[in-house]
Amino acid sequence: MKPDRPSFSVVAERRFRLAGKAIIEQHNPYFLPVDQQREICERNGIPFVSFAHYDYLGLSTHPDVIGAASTELHRLGTGVGASRLVGGERVGHRVFERELADFLGVGDVMSLVSGYLVNVSLINFLMGPRDLVLIDELAHNSIFVGAKNGRYDHRVFNHNDLDDLERQLEELRGQYRNVLIVVEGLYSMDGDIPDLPRLVALKEAHDAWLMVDEAHSYGVLGATGRGLCEHFDIDPRRIELTVGTLSKSFVSSGGFICAEQGVIDWLRFTLPGFVYSVGLSPATLGSAHGALNQLKAEPQRVARLHDNSEYFRDHARSMGLNTGPAIGRGVVPILFSSPMQTMIASQTLLEHGIYAPPIVQIGVPKDQPRIRFFLSAEHTREQMDKAIAIAAEVAHGTGSAGAGLLAQQQAVVGA
Repeated sequence: MKPDRPSFSVVAERRFRLAGKAIIEQHNPYFLPVDQQREICERNGIPFVSFAHYDYLGLSTHPDVIGAASTELHRLGTGVGASRLVGGERVGHRVFERELADFLGVGDVMSLVSGYLVNVSLINFLMGPRDLVLIDELAHNSIFVGAKNGRYDHRVFNHNDLDDLERQLEELRGQYRNVLIVVEGLYSMDGDIPDLPRLVALKEAHDAWLMVDEAHSYGVLGATGRGLCEHFDIDPRRIELTVGTLSKSFVSSGGFICAEQGVIDWLRFTLPGFVYSVGLSPATLGSAHGALNQLKAEPQRVARLHDNSEYFRDHARSMGLNTGPAIGRGVVPILFSSPMQTMIASQTLLEHGIYAPPIVQIGVPKDQPRIRFFLSAEHTREQMDKAIAIAAEVAHGTGSAGAGLLAQQQAVVGA
C-alpha cells in the first residue's frame, strides 16, 4: 500500500506560506506591470516615477543606446544561436569586452548571458578539495549558491568586519591550499561598501585571492564610474577577480568577469557557465556597448548620480528616517519599524505615482524591513522630496494614508 503523501501542489503551497505568503494576500506590491502603471498614472494626471530600477545613469531610454541596440538587431538578427565556443561569436563580442576591459583597467573581460550565472558558475569552478571560500555575510544569494555547490569549505565573516575576517584568516589559512575572499563593491540592501585597501592588504598578507562583485558599483562608484577601485584609488590589477552585470548601469542584461588576460583565456575554454551557454544576443550586446560609450562620453552623469544619492540620504535623515549605513551612492534604503509599516509605505507611495516595492521577507533580517530607493542621475529634487515626505508620514504615523491597508494586514497576520 502506497504511503499517503501530500501532492506536489500541496507541498508547494505549504512552502509558499512558510516563505511569507500571508503578507501579500490582501495586497501584493510585487510584479507590477510598470509600463501599464505609468499609463494609468498619466491618464489620471499623476507623474509616475520609479525608484525600483537599477538604471543608475539614466541610459535605458537614451536614443544613442537604443540606436546601438537596434543597429545590431537589424544587422545580425535576434540571437546568436549557440555557445560562442562551438557556434562562433560575433565581432562585437570581443570588441565590447576589450573596450570594457580598457575602461575598467583590467587585463580582459568575458561576458555571460546571466549575472547570477557568473557567480554560481565561477566560484564552483575555481575552488576544489582543500580550498576555502570566505564570504561577507551580506553577499548576494548567487555568491552563496555558488559557494555551497562545491567540494570545498566555505565560511562567512561578519558584514564589513575585517577584524573578523583577519581572525579567520589567521586561524584557518594554514589548513587550506587556496583561499578565496568574496565581497561586494556596493551592497544593494544597505548601500554601503567594504574597506578595499585593507581587504587587499589582508589577502596579500595571507596569500589569499580576492573576488569583488561590482554588480552595483560599476557606473556608480568612482569619479568616472569605474567602481570600487577608482573610489579608493587602488590598481584593479591587484585584485584577482571582479565580476559585474550588464543589467544595471549598462542597461542591458547578462554578466561579465574581469581578470588577467591569461585567466580569461583559460575561462573562455573551460568555465561551464560560458562554454555551455549562448553568447549575448546582438541587441543585448548593442545596448550594453552603447551604454559603455555614453558612460565614457558623459562622466557628468556619474557626478549627478552622486549628488542625487547624497541629497536623498541626507534629506531622509533630516526627516528622521533611518537610512542605515548607506554612503549615498546609488542605493539608499529607508528602514521601517515593521513589515506592515513597510508595506503601507510602499502602497502609499504607489498611490502618489511613486514605485518603490517593499523588502520584508527576502534578503534582509526580519527585524529590518525596508524600501530600497535606487537613485538615478535623472531623478529630480522634486521627485526625491515627494518620496521622502510620504515615507516620513508613514514612518512617523503623521498621515492617514494606508490606514485601511494597516487594518487588513493586521487581520491577516494576527497582529
